[in-house]
Amino acid sequence: MSEKPRIHPYLALSISIVAVSTASILIRMSSAGPLAIAAFRLIFATAILAPFFIRSDGIQTLRSVGSRGIAVLIIVGVVLALHFATWITSLSLTSVANSVIFVHADPIFVAIVSHFLLKERVDRRVAGGIAIAFAGATILAVGDMQVGGMNLYGDALALIGAMMLGVYILSGRRIRQNLSLLSYVTPVYATSALVLSMGCLLTGTPMLAYPAMEYMIFLSIAVVPMILGHTIYNWALRWIPAPIVSISLLGEPVGASILAFLILSDVPNAMTILGGAVTLAGIALCTFRRS
Repeated sequence: MSEKPRIHPYLALSISIVAVSTASILIRMSSAGPLAIAAFRLIFATAILAPFFIRSDGIQTLRSVGSRGIAVLIIVGVVLALHFATWITSLSLTSVANSVIFVHADPIFVAIVSHFLLKERVDRRVAGGIAIAFAGATILAVGDMQVGGMNLYGDALALIGAMMLGVYILSGRRIRQNLSLLSYVTPVYATSALVLSMGCLLTGTPMLAYPAMEYMIFLSIAVVPMILGHTIYNWALRWIPAPIVSISLLGEPVGASILAFLILSDVPNAMTILGGAVTLAGIALCTFRRS
């Protein structure tokens, strides 16, 4: 690794956690459809990064990785698009607390996939963490059953988003060893923006004629949770193992829930608090062991 960090990677990671914690609040403030919010998040982020990407010879770097390397970046971009499409949709169907807790169950899916596909055997401690996390998820689900079926559907979408997030983080950890930050995130974000825009067209989701305030919200989502959040923790992945990044992202459910309470008056019920605490404990047990 010839590139030396200008700031401590763990300080950068802390900044990114604070930034991503604002995402769910900003999304809830928008009246646009979930796919439009996701699309504009990536469109604005790509537009902001594109000049820096071009200036840093990013196009030449992409040529050097060859067609196979570009194909991998495109696949990661599609995965990121699926993550945002499912998670942002979940925010319109379930509570902020449930959505951000379920979407950060990615270490569990990484552990299960590693066990069955990568032959990295799950030990008793990780298995115990998975069992605890599923117990917590069950408590959350039971609480949502009392609210309505759409909440459970939102929980399920957040879990799909968690699977995609796990793939995205693991891929970033691997690819970032050989590519600079801008050479990695810019084509990934651009691919994701294109996929989400196509999704808007296919589903009839409007992308034009929003009031100016909506576009300001889109821009805020792109700058704060995307650029200062996702992009910074992608930068940190060059020096910090993926499992540690995964567990650090567990700070988002806490931060997002506090902000939802203060700004949106979204008060989590007793089942959410209990189930969330149990779920996060299980995920933490899995990730600390894996790290």
